[in-house]
Amino acid sequence: MSDPIVFVPGLLCTEALFAPQIVAFADRPIMVANHREQDSIEAIAAKILEKAPERFSLIGLSMGGYICMEIMREAPERVGKLALLDTNARPDSPDQSERRKFLIDLTRKKGFSKVPHLLYPGFVHEKREEDAALKQIVVDMAMETGPEAFIRQQTALIDRIDARPRLSEIDCPTLVLVGDGDRLTPPPVSREIHERISGSDLVLIEGSGHLSTLEEPDRTTATLRDFLNRP
Repeated sequence: MSDPIVFVPGLLCTEALFAPQIVAFADRPIMVANHREQDSIEAIAAKILEKAPERFSLIGLSMGGYICMEIMREAPERVGKLALLDTNARPDSPDQSERRKFLIDLTRKKGFSKVPHLLYPGFVHEKREEDAALKQIVVDMAMETGPEAFIRQQTALIDRIDARPRLSEIDCPTLVLVGDGDRLTPPPVSREIHERISGSDLVLIEGSGHLSTLEEPDRTTATLRDFLNRP
């Protein structure tokens, strides 16, 4: 029997980020992690492990990937297969942290409603910047997440550790996937992860930005299916 799947969404994302994949893998038990209640990556990972099945396949995108790498540090024996989508093993750079602090300050002083619109262009391939339907999904996920959770998530991202030194310890089958037009965590960042995890697969999704599960759902799902079904 196939392991259950635990999906871990990205910043300001909900289960809607994985809607096409949840449908595709409806024959397996599925859990979508809650990453909105704690303000550190370590605490989020620990809470997910409390709720997760004893053994599972783990799939995370962006911030979800950071959390997945922490889960691998805390409980690698529980993960049968790992998929890291459009993510980054490096700690926040000073510029990234300053941008996050600006957005936290904006949220507290001016409100949250403009934040998803400011972030959207960086989330998607340049060809999807004017895609109203995709933008609405992203904005809806953000509004469901809300300002308080957004501030907690940004705080967790600012304080996250450098995961690169521990990547070589990952020994379960691992897929590293990234959109060729990902501007937040570009392909060289995924290649760095791939090169540090022995035996991992690296897949580039053409025509996708940072949200590969929504921008190119068919190709992303097919890649995940092939990976998860591999003996």
